[in-house]
Amino acid sequence: MIKTLINIFKVPELRNKILFTLGLLAVYRIGFHVPLAGVNQEMIAEHFGNVGGGLGRMAEYFAVFTGGSLAQSTIFGLGIMPYITAAIIFELLVTVIPSLEKLHKEGETGRRKIREYTRYATVLICVIQAMFWLKYISSQNLVYPEFVGSPLFIIMGVLALTTGTIFLMWLGEQIDEYGIGNGISLIITAGILSQMPGAIIQAGQMATTKIGGAAPGEIGPQKIVFLVLAFVFVVAGSILITQGQRRIPIQQAKQMRGRRIYGGMRHYLPLRVNHGGVMPIIFASSLMLFPQIIFDYFAQLGFWGSQFFVFLATSLQDGEFLYTVVYVAMVYFFAYFWTTVQFKPKEMSEQLRDYGSFIPGLRPGKRTEDYLERVMERITYAGAAFLALIAVIPSLVARWIGIPFGISTFLGGTGLLIVVSVILDLVQRIEANLMMRNYPGFLSASGGGRIKGAHG
Repeated sequence: MIKTLINIFKVPELRNKILFTLGLLAVYRIGFHVPLAGVNQEMIAEHFGNVGGGLGRMAEYFAVFTGGSLAQSTIFGLGIMPYITAAIIFELLVTVIPSLEKLHKEGETGRRKIREYTRYATVLICVIQAMFWLKYISSQNLVYPEFVGSPLFIIMGVLALTTGTIFLMWLGEQIDEYGIGNGISLIITAGILSQMPGAIIQAGQMATTKIGGAAPGEIGPQKIVFLVLAFVFVVAGSILITQGQRRIPIQQAKQMRGRRIYGGMRHYLPLRVNHGGVMPIIFASSLMLFPQIIFDYFAQLGFWGSQFFVFLATSLQDGEFLYTVVYVAMVYFFAYFWTTVQFKPKEMSEQLRDYGSFIPGLRPGKRTEDYLERVMERITYAGAAFLALIAVIPSLVARWIGIPFGISTFLGGTGLLIVVSVILDLVQRIEANLMMRNYPGFLSASGGGRIKGAHG
């Protein structure tokens, strides 16, 4: 490991890329602490520290996978989420709007145009989210008195928050072009990992050596051992599901050119077990935040049947049986939905036919398409089961074992999957750069030359 790290800094190009990436991530973390003008940071931190229910959990989820923080209203308060939202919207629109689909098929020129539309949509989403956010903190008296109801405060705040998100988007693009790794993903990962020291300190403050007699609010030795083992198990499982593949054998047709025979090679078509990545959890988590807020609101209005709304609001709290069942069902639904959007068996079967390849025992065309679709449905079921397990672990641990959500969130959920997938991608890129220059990589000492999937 030490020798590999030394080899990294022996390659000037790789060294410069890594230092450039670390420098821009440092700029992001510095800007994360630049406050918005007129916002009382102490009051807003205290407000979100005491608020509970769906709004409090919304703030926690927002801080986990956006790179921003509602409880710390700074110029990067919205994080990179508006850009991710716009990118997801256009990725879905490409599949239903013929003009966008045509642009996407034009190659790099068309994709560059779609990215331009995505940036415009990001600005619009930023303005809308910033206005709602500033109106909320102003109504809760979380700003200084002279700024309450001031149009100038709203204008300055919207400009600052929008500029902050656009700047983060620019940082991500610079990392993509001149650094190493996916810039947007690295920014989100840096935001998640920045919360880990606080979680470790909190766990240390709550730790006790009392065996079997820990008071409420304390973490005994049994819980500490459980936390460590659960963290190792979940990380190992996340790596397995991220790298897991179902390899479909592909046979290349033989072609006679002159006196030589070309082709006839046998290779594989890898289908990812977790094809949707973290998107199903992000969609499910985002939608599960709103029912509790809505039912709480209706219960407070005192309409007829308010007790029913109280029951629904209580049942849809984290860790409750109904919440867990609905959450798991939504993870399954979005896993299949996202796979349907991303995975196109018809296009894949056509590409195999055009390149003179086929799946042994299946005729090119419709039969190959049906086979690929059937295989993807089965492996998506297994991938969605693991995603659902990962998704509910933090809530169940926080509720049943009495460990704060800030600590249990590192045992699963969106944050952990993002960190694992991004770090794996970063290691693979560094590994590729080292192997290209005939340097041993991270796994060479253990007998491997690359990061392998579930089947090698």
